[in-house]
Amino acid sequence: MKEFALIFRLKDISDFKPSPEQIRERMIWLGDIAAQNKLVDEGNTLIPTSGAAKTVKPDNMVTDGPYTEIKEFISEYIIVRAESIDEAVEIAKGNPIFKIGGNIEVREVLKTGK
Repeated sequence: MKEFALIFRLKDISDFKPSPEQIRERMIWLGDIAAQNKLVDEGNTLIPTSGAAKTVKPDNMVTDGPYTEIKEFISEYIIVRAESIDEAVEIAKGNPIFKIGGNIEVREVLKTGK
């Protein structure tokens, strides 16, 4: 099996604080993935506020976060196990982030053998 990163993106910072119902839906979704033995890493939340991120560019230029450069922000990620990217996409489709206008980028993870 391969591993895929599911990268969660939101358009509005107010969506960063989910309601109790949204949290419950997400936990059910994660539990289902874990029950299928397809959850490799439940990931982490990435803080989207000023001062919580920096971008390092060529020539050692450092700017505050990516926030002025993108229209949506990455809120978190998880790693799942799947036979193919199509299967990983099907796993992603069950996430409740779509109800609040978010989206999920699915990327295959290149394992370096470490």
